[in-house]
Amino acid sequence: MIDDLNTPSRRRLLGVAGAGAAALAAPAALLGAPAQAQNKALTLLNVSYDPTRELYKDINAAYAAYWKRRTGQTITINQSHGGSGRQARSVIDGLQADVVTLALASDIDEIAAKAKLLPANWQSRLPNNSTPYTSTIVFLVRKGNPWKIRDWGDLIKPGIGVITPNPKTSGGARWNYLAAWAWALKQPGGSPATAQAFVEKLFRQVPVLDTGARGSTTTFAQRRLGDVLLAWENEAYLSFDEFGPNFDIVYPSLSILAEPPVAIVDKVVDRRKTRTLAEGYLNFLYSPLAQDLIGKHHYRPRDPAALAKYAKTLPKLPMATINDTFGGWKKAQALHFSDGGVFDKIYRPR
Repeated sequence: MIDDLNTPSRRRLLGVAGAGAAALAAPAALLGAPAQAQNKALTLLNVSYDPTRELYKDINAAYAAYWKRRTGQTITINQSHGGSGRQARSVIDGLQADVVTLALASDIDEIAAKAKLLPANWQSRLPNNSTPYTSTIVFLVRKGNPWKIRDWGDLIKPGIGVITPNPKTSGGARWNYLAAWAWALKQPGGSPATAQAFVEKLFRQVPVLDTGARGSTTTFAQRRLGDVLLAWENEAYLSFDEFGPNFDIVYPSLSILAEPPVAIVDKVVDRRKTRTLAEGYLNFLYSPLAQDLIGKHHYRPRDPAALAKYAKTLPKLPMATINDTFGGWKKAQALHFSDGGVFDKIYRPR
């Protein structure tokens, strides 16, 4: 029965295999499962952040086809999207996610700490601290770049409207904020005080804070509010696909290495008997097929071959990291984004 798919001996197949091989090992183990287990449809819920809709639509289809081909079993992978912080709170409040694929590690840490749905060491269970791809923050400007925006310092010129989501609800917005802070910190004479002053000036240029990255893209591209969008790299490219060649992408002199992590929600998969399916799904993200889809959707693959294939649209640039500049997510979250933190002190709603 379905319980048979989640015995320790079968789970160990995922633990001992490499990341790419594990995606193959788990379904192969199911070939001997009873017919009723193979024929019964299973579902997974992937709770993700705003800009991943298109990416996971393709990955879900590829994984479902692979699973069907290897086991004869039909699976359905459902998606939930929103600002990363808001999505984490939904899981804490009871949304039954089998897996979470969120914008930053601190959101999954919150699920572990507050709801005890997965262990605190969840990042040790998959390669690269459970981040199968990376991204970075770029500027999306109107076609022809009428304000001649080249770097972070240009964003505080009088009259420029900057569009970014709310760091209290959006993981992408926190990456935006920290990228701006890191740039200011590295300027001549830079210090935490000058960085804070710069970010405060930056947010004075922001006319509205949407709750998530996709909402900010809509505000900028469809509502045509603002002059520059602080965007995930993949979201900037998506604007070309969705709205035509009405924009330019500007890469600043320094950005940040964004590492969106993934994790199994242990208590949910154990209750729903979906652990093997969920583990296979997350391991599949490291497979050559999924890594190619990741690059196709303008995320930065971990696989060197896939990264090289898409290098023309994923150029190298200097990047700060959350560890070297901010001392890790736990420290950054507490200092900048907790209630009463730096962001609350510098941002004054209009």
